[in-house]
Amino acid sequence: MKNKLKVVELFAGVGGFRLGLEKNNFAVIWSNQWEPSTKMQHASLVYEARFGEENHSNQDIETVSTSDIPDHDILVGGFPCQDYSVATTLFNSKGLIGKKGVLWWSIHRILKEKTNKPKYLLLENVDRLLKSPAKQRGRDFAVMLKSLNDLGYAVEWRVVNAAEYGMPQRRKRVFFLGYHKSASIYKELGKFDKTNWMLEDGIFAAAFPATEASVSNQFHLNGDLVELSEIFNENGDKSPFLNTGVMIDGKVFTNKTTAAYSGKRTSLGDVLQNGEVTEEFFLQDSEMSKWSYLKGAKKEVRKSKSGFEYNYSEGSMVFPDAKDKASRTIITGEGGKSPSRFKHVVQSDRGLRRLTPVELERLNMFPDDHTKLDGISDTKRAFFMGNALVVGVVEKISKALENQIRKLDK
Repeated sequence: MKNKLKVVELFAGVGGFRLGLEKNNFAVIWSNQWEPSTKMQHASLVYEARFGEENHSNQDIETVSTSDIPDHDILVGGFPCQDYSVATTLFNSKGLIGKKGVLWWSIHRILKEKTNKPKYLLLENVDRLLKSPAKQRGRDFAVMLKSLNDLGYAVEWRVVNAAEYGMPQRRKRVFFLGYHKSASIYKELGKFDKTNWMLEDGIFAAAFPATEASVSNQFHLNGDLVELSEIFNENGDKSPFLNTGVMIDGKVFTNKTTAAYSGKRTSLGDVLQNGEVTEEFFLQDSEMSKWSYLKGAKKEVRKSKSGFEYNYSEGSMVFPDAKDKASRTIITGEGGKSPSRFKHVVQSDRGLRRLTPVELERLNMFPDDHTKLDGISDTKRAFFMGNALVVGVVEKISKALENQIRKLDK
């Protein structure tokens, strides 16, 4: 495989997918990042500063014409978790529409309209996608799988907790790979026993070794998208989708698996800057009681805005955070000085302190100061990392995908 695989990166953020992919035989030829709720496009500015402005789009993807997106081998992106229900149009009973602003349908539209469809997809989302919405557990993921099946794709997925494979953050996300029927991997998947593919022969099995638990499911995605959206698991209280699975020709095979890793592990303490931290990150004595209250266990009566009283309880958080283990998941509100239940706090020789932007970048395996740019605050840099993925996960997936493609297409 001499030539690099051409990548289109959607919902690019500050470039986590690109960093992982370009460590292997992939080259991003077009990218898009648009934040609808802000005037200043900070993430896009960082992306352009690191990777250049050429072939980068800072435009609402719903308004980008498919013809403006170059043909590519692999489409990647971490798209927002939303309501993926579908309905018929009033004027055409066969016409499908998703809710406006639901960005899955932008991916679907690009795949549908491309004459030369990408052979591969690599997409990422929060793991609750597999069991949402609450009243039809698994419906959203079923709609996505069915829509990809209708476009000629097989799919395999895995919920990956980065820390279970030696990375420095306990960040759990679902990743799924799509293989178009024109790809050699699609044909290969069709030949294999699906459990063996999930545990031994597939791309996720190579990237993230796992052992099988006792739970497994098999079922068909029946009906068209509208029917599936309306009736999928309408009476079920549990999602039929487990943390590992494949779908081909509308049939789903899914198993519960457990990570099998015995290599080197990186802890929170391994990424700390220690002597390089400025005073602004240290907790003030005057705020310590607020920090202790927010981090502590609670059983108290609270009152809603309407005056309704209710009993509220929650357990305590580890305070300060353990430095000999992988960190908790970074959230978008990690930055800023105000006390918080969920911000990380570590003990240093100079006292308790919050994490720096560089430390947050390291927890996602980004290069130091990747998000540092004039006009970008430390709070915004923390927000970026709360939205980002762990680069090492993408690196492992793309390496396994590259190896499989090279083996089959040589």
